[in-house]
Amino acid sequence: MFKNLVNSLPELQREKQQDYRNVVITQVIIVTFGLTLSGPVLENSTSALSKLIITVFFGFGTIYNFLLWDLLRNFTKNRALIVIIFFILIGMIIFGLLTEFPYYRVLNIDRRVTLLIVHGLLFPVEITIIGFAIRDIFMSQYFTPDKLWGSAAVFLMIGISFGSLYDLLCTINPGSLGVPVELGFPTYSECINYSFCILGGLDTGYPNPSRLIKNISVFEAVWGTLFSVLIIGKLLGLPKPEENK
Repeated sequence: MFKNLVNSLPELQREKQQDYRNVVITQVIIVTFGLTLSGPVLENSTSALSKLIITVFFGFGTIYNFLLWDLLRNFTKNRALIVIIFFILIGMIIFGLLTEFPYYRVLNIDRRVTLLIVHGLLFPVEITIIGFAIRDIFMSQYFTPDKLWGSAAVFLMIGISFGSLYDLLCTINPGSLGVPVELGFPTYSECINYSFCILGGLDTGYPNPSRLIKNISVFEAVWGTLFSVLIIGKLLGLPKPEENK
């Protein structure tokens, strides 16, 4: 039994590495897409080009949600948690299709209510998965490639999850970034931009965000820096499996 367990460990690490890598690739696409192609949507969110951009972004968001759930299955055997998060993510996708798809709206619900529900559910899910991933990285006894991909996934997830939180705050109190931005994809893209500027130590370009967002920004900056320092120290201090065979 022990032999079978030992033989299965490299297989589990390869599977986890693949899951982490898929999440990182999708995160990079979402962030790049949100930062570089948001111009037409900010100018006119109802134009044909804007609708196409929002549709493609929605597609990558759907893939990202599935990858997060798939990644979660590597961390826990709690079927109740896995099933609950699966139905939360599926429910968000269906709800978004019915209420915010750019080419039609099946349900005419106030946009603020829709965004509050979506981000109010998405942020706790992201934080839950970040917690499991950090535990997985720091509990490791060896330096393996899946830890590098996991570190990148967590770092990018921090930026995306705080972007969701800022968007939630802007939905509750429009104009919290200090400038008027249309709710929906325009606000989300701006909040992602703001979040990664904070995480990277760059000028956000927003001179007067609300006090709450400023305070949360400090927490994000400290958390991101602390995670980077700890993860570098942890990974550099881990021996390779061959050294302790």
